[in-house]
Amino acid sequence: MNQPGDIYKTIAAPCSGVFKDKGSKFLAYAFPVNTVEEVKQQVQRLKKKYFDARHHCYAYRIGVRGEQWRANDDGEPSSTAGKPILGQLLSRELTNVLIVVVRYFGGIQLGVPGLINAYRSAASDALAHAQVVEKTAMVELSLRFPYAAMNEVMKLLKEEQAEILSQQFDADCVITVAVPRSRALSVKRYEMEVEIND
Repeated sequence: MNQPGDIYKTIAAPCSGVFKDKGSKFLAYAFPVNTVEEVKQQVQRLKKKYFDARHHCYAYRIGVRGEQWRANDDGEPSSTAGKPILGQLLSRELTNVLIVVVRYFGGIQLGVPGLINAYRSAASDALAHAQVVEKTAMVELSLRFPYAAMNEVMKLLKEEQAEILSQQFDADCVITVAVPRSRALSVKRYEMEVEIND
């Protein structure tokens, strides 16, 4: 059974939405991401694709609890774009998600309340088209143990819901596994016990 601290909500695939107000068009794109590097790549890709747009504002959350996050106004008045976008991720409790809103200016100023509403609505529309999924936060570990302990190790890995990624069997065996984050410590602790008793 996974611990509640291992489970997080994210989106299954990229999706998009749109919002229009007084001639301005706000194109919103949401992406599942796992690293800040992925965020940078997606933002750069959209800046290149929509090079003629006035603004490319975005927000993201990364990590099981959204520990890494950022809100970027990209030249819009402070807190009128990035924060409303981030607010949509927070209100839906989503993480490992990036939302970029591309704005084409329509010639009429929207004012601060208008901008906040536009960026929030565009982000909300993109997420309304998203398939939200629950995922388990996994940690990758390598276990080294003597061949004689094989049955015991396999039993432990099954109990700890570990997914075997690779294995190598010699006099010393090495298995690389992915385990739910909350179980990583007990798996590593077991490896230390095997080494001490070896």
